[in-house]
Amino acid sequence: MQHCPAVLVAAPASGQGKTTVACALARLHARAGRRVRAFKCGPDFLDPHWLALATGHPVHNLDLWMTGEDDARARLHAAASEADLIIVEGVMGLFDGEPSAADLAQRFSLPVLAVIDASAMAGTFGALAFGLQHFRPGLPWAGVLANRVASERHAQMLQDALSGEGSRTDSNLLGAVMRNEAFSLPERHLGLTVASEIPDALARLDAAADALAATPLGRMDAAALARWSVSFEPTVEIPAQAPLLAGRTIAIARDASFCFVYPANLDVLRGLGAELAFFSPLADEALPSCDAVWLPGGYPELHATTLAGSTVCRASLIEHVNAGGPLWAECGGMMLLFDELLTLDGETHAMWGLLPGSVTMQKRLTALGPQRLTLPAGALRGHTFHYSRCVSTLEPVCRTEPARAGASGAGEAVFRSGSVHASYFHAWFASNPEATASLFLSGDTD
Repeated sequence: MQHCPAVLVAAPASGQGKTTVACALARLHARAGRRVRAFKCGPDFLDPHWLALATGHPVHNLDLWMTGEDDARARLHAAASEADLIIVEGVMGLFDGEPSAADLAQRFSLPVLAVIDASAMAGTFGALAFGLQHFRPGLPWAGVLANRVASERHAQMLQDALSGEGSRTDSNLLGAVMRNEAFSLPERHLGLTVASEIPDALARLDAAADALAATPLGRMDAAALARWSVSFEPTVEIPAQAPLLAGRTIAIARDASFCFVYPANLDVLRGLGAELAFFSPLADEALPSCDAVWLPGGYPELHATTLAGSTVCRASLIEHVNAGGPLWAECGGMMLLFDELLTLDGETHAMWGLLPGSVTMQKRLTALGPQRLTLPAGALRGHTFHYSRCVSTLEPVCRTEPARAGASGAGEAVFRSGSVHASYFHAWFASNPEATASLFLSGDTD
């Protein structure tokens, strides 16, 4: 059994500022010399970039369905053995999703810190805090933080809403953070802008940490953090992975256009025995010497002009495929492979032509949710999340299945052309290492 202070930073809805607060809390304690480890609830790729910047360590995802309870338990136990504080950022609203952040908090006894955007409320702040704390009996509770507060007078009104005459709540106000653009985190479609693309990203986190330092939450020392101490059970023994990819090198696209990579997925590939080599399509780098290629998701639509001109990289990828080399492309990686990409500004960009058809960006989200891909080697868990549609003459060789029983939709198409397999599906490799290996081995994975 390992013991460590831990907190799950949640909110009543998306957009309340929980990523900023989670990062500020992590940065504040990391600056004080404490060892901080952070996790992200759910399948999100973007928030972990900011949490990693705040902590200086890789950030893994926790999801009771996609990553699984045993995986989450193992990661939390390992973090507790080396950390002074564990911070888990929630997903959407506290009770949203199946499973939700609240489910994760209850399963691992993580105290919940509720971040509420109080910019447009006063007395209702107390009702909202009370509801979050008491909606589900037995929910571990750390307290509530008022975010984007207008003034000291506004902060007092929020305090009164919690502790004034007639108040029914004991929600434990841990402070009020004033509205300040100095530590806002920029957004675009799919979520936050990747931290590495923002020149002053660390300065923004430092500004947020400074603001948090003025609150009771920010003034918590080691003794105060001990009130959040959680006992993390040792994990069940996980069988060693067979080295199914031993002696093979997998080339992985990695740059601003292809940045949706779970650190855990890289760990799985290494655990399977693979050597990893990275290349940048945006820099028009030729493929390194390799046996298989992975094109992960990202933002090809933001870099379509540059990618259209990446002739060296395109030629080396075509050569690899023509030689029968396996290629697994997911979401943004798949978009690169079609004949053309139509962006929202009406521009049509020639893509790399390894798959027949076109991709058109949409103004609204076209697919979202947990998915399962069943291959002959087993089932992979993962998710889908995209703002584009593709049209192709290829018939799908199979489709993913929504994780939730009764969910609408036919799942995501999986396309095959020669040694290319591609889908909007984002896979969590640790859910089935054997099935993962089959994506990067020669032969039919259908």
